[in-house]
Parts: sequence; structure tokens; C-alpha cells
Amino acid sequence: MTAQAEIGVIGGSGFYSFLDDVTEVTVDTPYGPPSDSLFLGEISGRSVAFLPRHGRKHHLPPHRINYRANLWALRSAGVRQVLAPCAVGGLRPEYGPGTLLVPDQLVDRTKTRVQSFFDGEPLPDGSQPNVVHCGFADPYCEHGRQAALSAARGRAWEPVDGGTLCVVEGPRFSTRAESRWHAAQGWSVVGMTGHPEAVLARELGLCYASMTLVTDLDAGAETGEGVSHEEVLRVFGENVGRLREVLFDAVGLLPAEQDCVCGRSLDGMDPGIKLP
Repeated sequence: MTAQAEIGVIGGSGFYSFLDDVTEVTVDTPYGPPSDSLFLGEISGRSVAFLPRHGRKHHLPPHRINYRANLWALRSAGVRQVLAPCAVGGLRPEYGPGTLLVPDQLVDRTKTRVQSFFDGEPLPDGSQPNVVHCGFADPYCEHGRQAALSAARGRAWEPVDGGTLCVVEGPRFSTRAESRWHAAQGWSVVGMTGHPEAVLARELGLCYASMTLVTDLDAGAETGEGVSHEEVLRVFGENVGRLREVLFDAVGLLPAEQDCVCGRSLDGMDPGIKLP
């Protein structure tokens, strides 16, 4: 596939549907189809590929998303930097609905998701990846994080700089006991879609940064009946407009050239397969 975009955005259709000029492109990958087509547009003079994480009709639950195909499709389109907004629950009382937190750490509590391109399993073309161990101590690109933080401050939405995103399997919400345990570990927010996106991006040498919008206090951090799907959708809907503004500003603030450790994640290693 010919390079058509430099920046990838993984999120819902609300982030691109209002753009005047969007081109839909279907991408095939060795890992099957991605969640949807790529939607190509331009923001602040930058070429961007939007990918609806759950599909344009939101028909894919978090544990059934083909994360490998999604990241492969973006790289195939020329993407080297990715911004990935997502909805989360707050694990601290001060992180209530409407909080924007830009995490710097990640904890994986998923159970069934394929988490690597380098599992030794042959691809359809007969090539076979080697087993490769990428460094992942700092899961998010600092350039992407700083772009998101600066963009939020520029829109008078003071973000939380740093924190730990705990990713659970879903699609159910946490029990109170689970939520209280997550909070007791010192983690900040909990969601269902920030992993394995981050590690797969690292394995492909992509910069990746998350922007988490708190839509609720998680079950153990509040009283009452706990989290509801309706509440999450309502708060997200109330904030999606300004989240989109911050996201688009952040696109314009990303560096013109990828110049960080993310792009060198495979230096000195032989992945055994040709990356797109």
C-alpha cells in the first residue's frame, strides 16, 4: 500500500465524520481485516488516517478487536505516530467525570488478547516471525504525550499529566472488589481498549500516546449502583466535542519527523518478517 498518511488516530467516527474531505480506503493485512476501513483526511496540514476502533457501527467489543490488524493497517498506510483517545473510569475521587488524563504507565489485566506480532506463528505468505522481546518500560511516546498535554492546556482543559491506565478484559465493568484493588495499587484509571494497542505499536516502531477521558468513577470509588453503560455514553457525548478539538490540536503539535526511541524499538533485532 502506498503511504498516504503520517499520523494515525484510533477512535470513534465522531473524530472524523465532520471533515469536509475524507477518503475511505480498505486495507488487507496478514492478520485479517482491521476494525474498519481507514478514513484519510487532513488536519493542520498533516495527513491523518482515522481508524474506528470498534468499527463505524460500534459492533466490536473490546476483547474481539483485531488489534494486530489495526496497527498493521496504519503502518501500511505510512503512519508512524499514533494518538489513541479512549473512555475510562476514574480510580480516585479526584478523577471524576470530565477529567482528561494523559497516562505515562500501563498495567495489563486482559486475558485472551493476542499481544505480539512476534509469536513464531507463520503468516499466510509463508514467512515466519522470529521471537523478539521489545523494551516496554515506558509504554507511551513522550513526544505524543507532550503534544496532548499542550493541546489540552491550549483549550483551557487542564489535564492530569501522567498516571497508570489499567486495562481490563471487558466487556463487563469491574466488581467493587476489583475496582478497590486497582485503586489500592495506586493506579489512576481503568479502561478496556488501551492494550495491546500500545505494545503492538512499539513492536512496529510506531510512536503511540493515549488520551483518556474519565466518564465515571469506577464501581469501588463510589456508592450507589455502580457504573452503567448509559452513564458512560452520556458523559462521553458531553465531552466528545472538546476532546476532538484537543485531539486535532495535538495532531498539529506532533513533531514533523519521528525522532524518539519508539522508532528504534527493533534496532539490532531481526523480526524475521518484512514490516510494511
